Amino acid sequence: MAKINLATVLREPSLPDLCPVTEALDTMANAGIEKRGAIFTRREVVEFILDLVGYDASAPLHTFRLLEPSFGFGDFLLPSIDRLLIAWKRSGTALNSLIDAIRAVELHQASFDRTHALVVQKLRAAGIGQRDAQNLADQWLVQGDFLLMPISGKFDMVVGNPPYVRQELIPDVLMAEYRARYQTIYDRADIYIPFIERSLRLLEKKGQLGFICADRWMKNRYGGPLRAMVADGFHLSIYVDMVNTPAFHQDVVAYPAITIIGRERGAQTRIAHRPDISKSSLAQLSAILGSAQKPSSDSGVKELESFTSGSEPWIIESSDRLALVRKIESKFPLIEDVGCKVGIGVATGADKAFIGEFDGLDVEACRKLPLVMTRDIIDGYVKWRGLGVVNPFGDDGKLVKLDQFPKLKRYLNARRDQIAARHVARKAPENWYRTIDRIYPELVCTPKLLIPDIKGAPHIVYEEGSLYPHHNLYFITSDTWEMRALQAVLLSGIARLFVATYSTRMRGGYLRFQAQYLRRIRLPEWKDVSPKMRLALEKAAKAGDAEACNKLAFELYGLSVQDRVTLEGDEK
Repeated sequence: MAKINLATVLREPSLPDLCPVTEALDTMANAGIEKRGAIFTRREVVEFILDLVGYDASAPLHTFRLLEPSFGFGDFLLPSIDRLLIAWKRSGTALNSLIDAIRAVELHQASFDRTHALVVQKLRAAGIGQRDAQNLADQWLVQGDFLLMPISGKFDMVVGNPPYVRQELIPDVLMAEYRARYQTIYDRADIYIPFIERSLRLLEKKGQLGFICADRWMKNRYGGPLRAMVADGFHLSIYVDMVNTPAFHQDVVAYPAITIIGRERGAQTRIAHRPDISKSSLAQLSAILGSAQKPSSDSGVKELESFTSGSEPWIIESSDRLALVRKIESKFPLIEDVGCKVGIGVATGADKAFIGEFDGLDVEACRKLPLVMTRDIIDGYVKWRGLGVVNPFGDDGKLVKLDQFPKLKRYLNARRDQIAARHVARKAPENWYRTIDRIYPELVCTPKLLIPDIKGAPHIVYEEGSLYPHHNLYFITSDTWEMRALQAVLLSGIARLFVATYSTRMRGGYLRFQAQYLRRIRLPEWKDVSPKMRLALEKAAKAGDAEACNKLAFELYGLSVQDRVTLEGDEK
């Protein structure tokens, strides 16, 4: 079986000492399913993707090169081999014509061994001798890290379901090596991002990549560099929304999609949503998506003009809704350009240590703040449950000296093992007692709007200025806009329109009301809002009258009757 010598792969300049990386890879090679981000794809979906990239048994597949960068239990690899063997037998060519037809990589040792045996078994069933089957499987399959190993040549097709692994689950030394190699690893990018980058770079001219994975990179901040890369030299030809479909053998929380990206230029992208996961339905859909004819209006497939522009989010939406967003964007400034600020509450990294009953936190009075959490605003109003957070920061923004606060010192030292074990504390041991985020005490006294992260509709709660938000809450403050009037605007369909356009959806249709999406909202200047409108907005917000908020927002933004129909249709 082919294996890679890591000492020949890792670059001396970035990591002079190879041992830590080798150890990290050994750990990942024997990790459990969750840690290595393994999600298994249904056969019908795999066949669908192979159809979309053109890996069809009627084609001379023995003359193509196919890459599978993380083959796991062979969900993509084994069906690909079935098609290849059919095409090869029809061609009548010698067995050695298959040697370069497939390259498949897998890091996890047990998965590699299991699938290698299945490949040999499949080749033997096709009439290939034991020795030749073993040799061919050894040529095709490589055990190692796709992101680090050398891979020769280019490929006509790259297919698969790349691993979905959060950065914090990857050893730091390994993550540092990935960052040194891949320009698309930005901010909190998950590991599937560099998988897409390297796969695209390995495509032949006019080659096709077909992946099923989370589509967060198409809109999220961390996907910016990858979007810019695709916009610069590739073409998203097909996008199939797979949310709430049984595409995998287990449930997933992320928002999955099938993307077909070619190393070519193109103007149109064909889009389908939530197909029926059956062999016949997917075969019919692949024929429509791949047809030279423009899809009919009743086909369920839409065709949009190119919407990739540098690193900007990709808006794969209905043309009416997108036109409305662009219309509002052309007339009104961003919310933070009119005197508003969007932020997120404090993350401590050890809530059990830093958070407790406010009156029971045995620290100096100036070293604790009353804390508001998502459960305090579940009914749309603040019902404080009496929790507080320990504040280790002084008014100057620096950590206080513990010797100056004996109660705080005693409290933190009693919980030192838990607090010092956090990643942020290990990185800076001398600052072991800081919270992950700095705390700004003045925020407590500032009137603010509180917004939970994951919701189906805007949940905008007014807080008069007595509590500090927890990290599951986003907040908006303003030096210009009156908070109640702003609340009314954000409770209207306008806020949901922008968040739904720029956010990825979670299972169940929930949206992410995160800062990066809230900052996309457009808002008039407060000076341009008439006194009559100001009073009406404030009244509607205090009454919790969603219908009144909508009507006032329509008037405030100067929306036409058709705009209102589009917006109201989007809310259903």
